[in-house]
Amino acid sequence: MARRKSLSEESALQESHPVASRTSVSEDDDDLAPYHVEDDDPVSLSLQRTISDDYNAGQHESLLARIEAPAVLLAEATEANAAGLELPGVAGKKKNGMRMAFMNMANSIIGAGIIGQPYALLQCGLLTGMVLLFVLTLVIDWTIRLMVVNAKLSGTNTYQATVSACFGRTGYLAISLAQGLFAFGGSIAFTVIIGDTIPRVIAAIFPSVATTPIVSLLTEREPVMIICILFISFPLSLSKNIANLAKASLLALISMLVIIVAVVVEGIRAPADERGEFTPALLTVNSGVFQGIGVISFAFVCHHNSLLIYGALRKPTLDRFARVTHWSTGVSMIACMTLALGGFLTFRNKTAGNVLNNFPADNVFINIARFCFGFNMLTTFPLEIFVCREVILDYIYSTFFKQITNEHGIEEPPEPSMLAHRLTTASLTVVTLLVALTTDSLGIVLEVVGSTSACMLAYILPPLCYLKLASSTNCTWKQKIGPVACVIFGVTVMIVSTALSIMSVFTTHDNMAT
Repeated sequence: MARRKSLSEESALQESHPVASRTSVSEDDDDLAPYHVEDDDPVSLSLQRTISDDYNAGQHESLLARIEAPAVLLAEATEANAAGLELPGVAGKKKNGMRMAFMNMANSIIGAGIIGQPYALLQCGLLTGMVLLFVLTLVIDWTIRLMVVNAKLSGTNTYQATVSACFGRTGYLAISLAQGLFAFGGSIAFTVIIGDTIPRVIAAIFPSVATTPIVSLLTEREPVMIICILFISFPLSLSKNIANLAKASLLALISMLVIIVAVVVEGIRAPADERGEFTPALLTVNSGVFQGIGVISFAFVCHHNSLLIYGALRKPTLDRFARVTHWSTGVSMIACMTLALGGFLTFRNKTAGNVLNNFPADNVFINIARFCFGFNMLTTFPLEIFVCREVILDYIYSTFFKQITNEHGIEEPPEPSMLAHRLTTASLTVVTLLVALTTDSLGIVLEVVGSTSACMLAYILPPLCYLKLASSTNCTWKQKIGPVACVIFGVTVMIVSTALSIMSVFTTHDNMAT
């Protein structure tokens, strides 16, 4: 578990991470101008609270504060290897330029959710879906940058610490739940994708397998999901160090590029009998707008990585980070729009939650994309289980176990035993697998996860923290309109989209039963 930091460590942290210090507000940080306060102002003292102060006040240290984004770890390892350097820990890390920061953030955004963007257009309608892709990109771009403003105002350096500093134990539980559910939902989506891709690739490469007793199970969805998760992903998930899994994320970027090109090229070549039909609703506004927002949101959420990327900049200022964010979200939007249009304009009302399922099983280019995507999910699954495990163990050991005192005289929860580590990992893996086996619809999974935890991480918590911090400053009501509107939007989408998605699941089961 993450250990509490002493005051001397906090001082060193603030020197190496300007986001954690009030003195780091540069001349470029015009967004913070209304919130500059005097050193002897009691409001200033409350905003300069450190993690150690929060702990001494009874609050919990930020969840997963020591976990680096896989894309960040990969980029830093690549730079270090090229320069012949080693990365023993945080202190030895090399700061990144804006180009590398852009790559890190773009990799964090362009993930498994991109495969569901054609389905998002199906739910929303072509015109509405394209408008929502553009508008939601702008909103997420803004909330990512808002998190840095929140971190500066609260004197923290992680998303979790910021929420905890603003709302105490309630905030800690909220961010824990949001991150845990997002990771858990992601692991379910990855398992469904494995079932959608790997069996088709095996059947295409080895046609005779389908008619061979016992071995033919390798061409069926459920057995392949069980074998891959229990015998490949589960052993990888037992690792205690996320850095051991970071290089696997290199395949993510490659597979995304292959998928985009494959869908666009093979979509153009698709025969007429595989194409669907357009209706007026599919071209304008369809009935699944709220579900479509959930799918889009799942693809774009990277807020849990953004402050890590900000802190890795050589000169971390709001202006420089804004440029990185604009480029990253803009390129990601273009990638999502390209895949969305390539899939939806081809298959129309037949568009599946995983657009690769729309293509025939013997399409060579698509099977290459399926293999890249499926293998990437095998190695990415452990990253999601890692986060879920840390959420559970961190909460259990901090809540129900007696605190111990470390070498710095600061109380902290005891380190979880290896037995607890393995049992938690095994339980999460089995539960994830069981849930994934109950559905073959990736679209439903993306809808539910996107409308719940993704909305919480992207649309609700960042503006809520801003409103909490701004309430202690001379912020005007005009500056609060945007955050208030964003919170209302996030809560509305969360309630309506989740309800509609659950109703859709039960309706589908009822139709199948009849």
